[in-house]
Amino acid sequence: MTSTITVTRDEAQIRQLITEQANGICAKNLDQIMAHYGSDAVLFDVKPPLQLKGVAAIRQMWESSLPYMPNSSGTEMQDLTITISDDLALAHWMLHYTGIAADHPAAQMWLRITAGYQKRQGEWQILHEHCSRPFNPGC
Repeated sequence: MTSTITVTRDEAQIRQLITEQANGICAKNLDQIMAHYGSDAVLFDVKPPLQLKGVAAIRQMWESSLPYMPNSSGTEMQDLTITISDDLALAHWMLHYTGIAADHPAAQMWLRITAGYQKRQGEWQILHEHCSRPFNPGC
């Protein structure tokens, strides 16, 4: 059984992990972005190849994507929800890039992110991430 104090501490650690990763993306800091992925993480992204398995594939995707990211940006996060049960956690939120030119593609969309975490050797690691973008089926 997980105590309320443990859940609160774990939730704070996961919130920090999410913030650090977002800051890494905004700073284009590849090592900071990758710091919390488990070696066997799986990522479903908004762009091909859509599914990435393992930290090496995820790192390669970020490495090839960062040149297209704004040189300086921030993020706005809404509706972050974290559910924790023992050594597993699930989080979902919406993310929007801020502080960039209004005509930059990243400024014009909200992303929906769902992530699964596992606590391994006392540290939370990302096991699964799913990033999606709403679309209008009428277009």
